[in-house]
Amino acid sequence: MTVRVRFAPSPTGFLHIGSARTALFNYLFAKHNNGKYLLRIEDTDRERSTPEAVEAIFKSLEWLGIKADEEPIFQFSRYQRHAEVAHELLKAGKAYYCYCSPEELQTMREEAAANGKPPRYNGMWRDRDASTAPSGVKPVIRFKSPQDDSLTINDRVQGEVTVKNNQLDDMVLLRADGTPTYMLSVVVDDHDMGITHIIRGDDHLTNAFRQHHIYKALAWDVPEFAHIPLIHGADGAKLSKRHGATSADVYKDLGYLAEAMKNYLLRLGWGHGDDEIISESQAIEWFTLESIGRSPARFDMVKLNNLNGHYIRQSDNQRLLELSLPIIEEMLKKTLSLHEKNSILKGMNGLKERAKTLLELADSALIYIRTFSHDEKSQALLTPENIDLLKKLVKKLSITEFSENTLEDCLRNFAEVEQTKLGQVAAPLRVAITGRTVSPSLFEVMAILGKEESLSRIERVVV
Repeated sequence: MTVRVRFAPSPTGFLHIGSARTALFNYLFAKHNNGKYLLRIEDTDRERSTPEAVEAIFKSLEWLGIKADEEPIFQFSRYQRHAEVAHELLKAGKAYYCYCSPEELQTMREEAAANGKPPRYNGMWRDRDASTAPSGVKPVIRFKSPQDDSLTINDRVQGEVTVKNNQLDDMVLLRADGTPTYMLSVVVDDHDMGITHIIRGDDHLTNAFRQHHIYKALAWDVPEFAHIPLIHGADGAKLSKRHGATSADVYKDLGYLAEAMKNYLLRLGWGHGDDEIISESQAIEWFTLESIGRSPARFDMVKLNNLNGHYIRQSDNQRLLELSLPIIEEMLKKTLSLHEKNSILKGMNGLKERAKTLLELADSALIYIRTFSHDEKSQALLTPENIDLLKKLVKKLSITEFSENTLEDCLRNFAEVEQTKLGQVAAPLRVAITGRTVSPSLFEVMAILGKEESLSRIERVVV
């Protein structure tokens, strides 16, 4: 058997972090088993589905590198096939027409609530002769769900889960206007796509029992189910906007690397011993459904930032320049010159050591572009005494070779002559050179900027 899995988002908004993780788990499971990972856009909600949301989902998946092995399928385009299957069930006596009015359905819900039961359809037309149907009423088609015994599903994540069949009412398969419902469409599409394993959030666990019965009624093979616990915020509540960004594409805009995001999503509810830094090749080799936990994972921004910082430090400098360049140019509202780009590239080793995101990296890279101004904290270091020190230092630096080692020796000798500490000289010099109190190695920065630019920056402060 060739493993075939699918990720099936609804294009009613951006790709949620939880959905991105579901896509990743499906992708890794398929690759681990030399199978196929497919993408299906469940766009049957025509009022809420938008082309913009579809495009956003595609872009987020592309950013994460989660590529489908076949062309995406759009569920709405298959509605005639779904309706055809509903009529097959009707013909086989496994579904029936229901002529209940909205008022009758509302009465059923109210009576159930009054008796402390969940609102549900009471089977009013299940065994009624269609000849008694009211005229002029367009019926829905309902599934004749088994009412006796119980159903046990051996979920690959949740274990054995049992539900009594009488807890499931006769769901609508086809609406009065002839459009299929989600429950029917999903089963038909999964069957026709040859899906062998359904990996999705555990908020769909109840649906699995309803869908299992439809499979059996059609004499189709039932896929294996694996329902993943949802992602919670740091406070233990279901992840929502109040916890911060929940859309995958936002994290790209916030300066997170795709490989860091994938690594972090992988570790949300799945583990391989104490391993934290996991490459995609390792994830494919190690991934199994049995290693997914049954408890909700908690989204932790501190861990994500630390992980992203690790991947930034490990990244190629040219790539980091290319990724941060649009951010820098947007900050400055200008196109950088080749000289400015080269300066940033030369300083990338020092810049990336402290950066947790590309936004931080881009901001720190501004020290190589002469556009900064001094904030209150850095301005406080430019005291009259420190200005005098810098005036003396300019003369010393003007006859010094601008290499890192030579610059460090020069400053140490200068501090000794002035009978002060190296830090007392370096602090105001850093402010003069970078406009900041914190930066990569001052000597590295000065060597990259060169003598002319470095002295010019100091003189701008001391005049």
